Amino acid sequence: MDGFDLIIFDCDGVLVDSEIIAAEVESALLTEAGYPIGVEEMGERFAGMTWRNILLQIEREASIPFSASLLEKSEQLLDTRLANDVKAIPGVEFAVSRLPMKRCICSNSSSKRLDMMLSKVGLKPLFAPNIFSAKDLGPDRAKPKPDIFLHGASQMGVSPDKVVVVEDSVHGVHAARAAGMRVIGFTGASHSYPAHADKLTDAGAETAISRMNDLPGVVAALAAWEGVL
Repeated sequence: MDGFDLIIFDCDGVLVDSEIIAAEVESALLTEAGYPIGVEEMGERFAGMTWRNILLQIEREASIPFSASLLEKSEQLLDTRLANDVKAIPGVEFAVSRLPMKRCICSNSSSKRLDMMLSKVGLKPLFAPNIFSAKDLGPDRAKPKPDIFLHGASQMGVSPDKVVVVEDSVHGVHAARAAGMRVIGFTGASHSYPAHADKLTDAGAETAISRMNDLPGVVAALAAWEGVL
């Protein structure tokens, strides 16, 4: 696997099955606030985005002003649900054990939430201390901006062109491609939808997998093929 020196994992929807929980919480809050939206549409349209950016986008599209308290309410409800219900994506430990390059996590979730989720499902020791949150970079640095991926690569001492990213969201794929990295899409979490793989490849992922057990073989294949960015 000489083609890659670092593999970066998104967390939500890639390592932990949390996007479906977020979609359930956020769709209920938006519907209650006057913007009816189902769980599947929530996952398809907004997976990978911060709650703040979701609200801002909907406000622009639908001219619905949301109260500031909606931000805090969502965070509290979601933290409670995640602490009780979040589970690991099957096959992560197998995949990581067969990937020889450096690894880290780059996520839009807060460091506190990342620590809670990864500790709960037992995956934290596989990645600590190389777990990076876009929220720690400052305001307005989240995906789809490339900042967190560039930060992760810099912290790991690897050039972006030697990085492969595993992402489940279109916004995350855009961020990784903007950072000059190659991308594998992942569609194996509970929030996946019929056109998920197509949307990820349309956004710039070179391929998409639905089973984490397939990741080592796909990484090896991409490492042997000098794809065009």
